[in-house]
Amino acid sequence: MSAEDIEAVLARHPNGKRDSLIPILQEVQEVKGFLSNDVIVRIGQHLNLPPSKVYGVATFYNQFRFQAPGKFHVQLCRGTACHVKGSLGVLDAVKRHLKLEPGQTSRDGVFSLEVVACIGACGLAPVINVNGEFHARMTPKKVTEILDSYRSNAGDAKHD
Repeated sequence: MSAEDIEAVLARHPNGKRDSLIPILQEVQEVKGFLSNDVIVRIGQHLNLPPSKVYGVATFYNQFRFQAPGKFHVQLCRGTACHVKGSLGVLDAVKRHLKLEPGQTSRDGVFSLEVVACIGACGLAPVINVNGEFHARMTPKKVTEILDSYRSNAGDAKHD
């Protein structure tokens, strides 16, 4: 995302006030994929808010990311159905296999990990979603195989 892209988002909120903050954060993240420090400062300038307030709001909501997502963004559901069906074991396997904690991106930029409260696929529990592709009835062994298949295709992946 270039500076012009950020300015285009801000231009859609010309008289932006504090109530425009969340929509602006959402739009910028949708275009850029995450919220950088520079973007947080620029949004604060536009809304006449200190960057600490912008950052404070953004960190309150778990929808916002502060690192670029990996080529393969893994979302792991921890909703009730997934929890009951063993998503904690799946999460442990993902963390161990990728050497990542939720909210992190691998050094090579191939994987990022996000834990979500509910992914909306309770009948398929436990579920992971990789770049919009759902994988159902996950087990620690199955998730390792799936992640390995993504890693083997990493060179072919498009990273937006």
